Amino acid sequence: MVKVKVCGITNLEDALASCEYGADALGFIFYNKSPRFIEPEKAKEIVKAIPPFVTTVGVFVDEGANTINEIVKKIGLHAVQLHGNESPEFCEGIQSKIIKTFRIKGARVMGIGTGEQGVNKEMERYNVSAYLLDTYKEGVEGGTGATFSWGVAKDAIKAGKIILAGGLTGENVKQAIKIVMPYAVDVSSGVEEMPGKKDLKKVMEFIETAKGAI
Repeated sequence: MVKVKVCGITNLEDALASCEYGADALGFIFYNKSPRFIEPEKAKEIVKAIPPFVTTVGVFVDEGANTINEIVKKIGLHAVQLHGNESPEFCEGIQSKIIKTFRIKGARVMGIGTGEQGVNKEMERYNVSAYLLDTYKEGVEGGTGATFSWGVAKDAIKAGKIILAGGLTGENVKQAIKIVMPYAVDVSSGVEEMPGKKDLKKVMEFIETAKGAI
């Protein structure tokens, strides 16, 4: 069964409801330019209140390694998601399991290193726990609401555990899962009333559909 991560959690109500509906993981964004940004202290209170078997993930964009490690330890997060241009060498300094994001445009990874690279070739450079594939949109770090070619993601599963993101909704997640067969799917804007506030009916429907897809 495919796992589900609900990202962009900013309040306890959305966190508890997502857990109740069957979310396997929750994502907290510690990037202050995001409309889904949450202060570490607030995230800590939410993490304390959710069930113990739900994975908690801190999302960072080109943040310093020391800051990331401090926030992870302070809150008690299970993993970090690096959503910027972090290098393989940078990842070695992170004292936690890492999900590395690769933003896809066409069949290329954008924004990491010296420019555009083939997806599998770029992923092979990283020794991380999982790879999250998201849609590239200039000036936007996640939550784009746009999809990319799922065939690219399907081909990438040979490199490791793939978390599929990018414009997923309750309407398209079943098809996406059947095509890609990912380790997990990640949703944020696709289940929102507005940035930072989830539509709980959409959350429930998304999780039910994803869990029942295969």
